[in-house]
Amino acid sequence: MAEKGQCHKCTGLCCRYFALPIETPETRADYDDIRWYLCHEDITVFVEKGDWYLNVKNKCRHLSEKGHTCLIYERRPEICRKYKHVDCDFTQGEYDYELHFTSDSQMEEYIRVKFDNNVKEKRKTRKSRGRKA
Repeated sequence: MAEKGQCHKCTGLCCRYFALPIETPETRADYDDIRWYLCHEDITVFVEKGDWYLNVKNKCRHLSEKGHTCLIYERRPEICRKYKHVDCDFTQGEYDYELHFTSDSQMEEYIRVKFDNNVKEKRKTRKSRGRKA
């Protein structure tokens, strides 16, 4: 959580999701696996500084509804203890993701553009080279 001066103003934004790093997709199958993640509710995938993350919107069970404070603050996990005010969602504003996918249809379109358009371009290039020879 952020420093105490800000925490009382916040609704526990940092306690309402978690993001896990995932392997950078390389193949169509890898991207299709990510599309499968996105078929599930409250899941997004984002890329930040070249790294891919699975974002799960799921409130911590220890976040109080009243006051939005941690009910196990003195026994909270180490990852919560390491969270710094400079990383706080309350003070930072919007994220500037390189890519952010919020639905399976967005990923489906991305796959189409990434793989199918490149195939068409390669075919055009090969055909045009064949004509010049």
